[in-house]
Amino acid sequence: MADREVRFHQAVAFLPTSQILPLAKACDGLGYGGMYVSDHLFNPRQRTSRYTYSKAEDGAPGWEDHTAWPDPMAVIAACAGATENLLFTTGIYIAPLRDLMTVAKSVGTTAVLSDNRLRLGIGVGWSKEEFDLTGQDFATRGKRLDEMIVALRALWSGGWVEFHGDFYDVPECQMEPAPSEPVPFICGGHSPVALRRTAELCDGWIAAGAYSEEEAWIHLAELHDALDKAGRDKDNFTIYLSLNERPSVDLYRRFADAGVTDFVCAPWMFVTVPPGTPEDEALAARMGPVHWFAEEIVAKV
Repeated sequence: MADREVRFHQAVAFLPTSQILPLAKACDGLGYGGMYVSDHLFNPRQRTSRYTYSKAEDGAPGWEDHTAWPDPMAVIAACAGATENLLFTTGIYIAPLRDLMTVAKSVGTTAVLSDNRLRLGIGVGWSKEEFDLTGQDFATRGKRLDEMIVALRALWSGGWVEFHGDFYDVPECQMEPAPSEPVPFICGGHSPVALRRTAELCDGWIAAGAYSEEEAWIHLAELHDALDKAGRDKDNFTIYLSLNERPSVDLYRRFADAGVTDFVCAPWMFVTVPPGTPEDEALAARMGPVHWFAEEIVAKV
């Protein structure tokens, strides 16, 4: 599998919103494969939900309450208009947090504006507070996501479309513009349910956070087992992986040989920018590691 194309995607969660577009423009000419955009609607002051991957006793997520979460479709549309080569992947887009028709319109339009450079990384979400304010049922989010994947494919097929399921019932309608190519669904998470959804309904898989090398091999084995059970062709399956290890060419090549097609990275995080640093100086500081990673890792892997 080593001869498959390998791409590196810049994660922009926690990057100041004003620096996302400059980073995208720079990466478009540095050999990076794409941008990786995360999704939340807001940070609640009062939280009872436990973050799925939290290591804190109270289940709190590992980010500050003032963390910005720009709308992923707005970010992708803006970056797509300023670039030519980058793919854009949501990691992950909480589709069942929204109603079906809003997702179909927003994501479908973004796919068109990006000239089919959008990959929809999806997941069920974990923050009940967000679901409560959008009026979507938190308890059924997994089952609704399964059905939503099928419904979205139908709604994006162009012309007169309809869908009738257990959770969504759409009478015949036209939803334009429709993507001219299928939007790939990339499922996030490594729980048994997420791996089942990945293998049965999706075109690829996104790792649940940054793994150590040992953790990565374990979860890759679980993914391959799920794909085998579903009768899926692993040679035509997209796999996104983020590694919490010191970057090296050999490290990434080992995982590429094992079938990983896409790596999520954030070299701009290699430097600490003190609060109050002028915008242009902060961006310049972060761009140093971005160039280094492109030259020493991306170009050589």
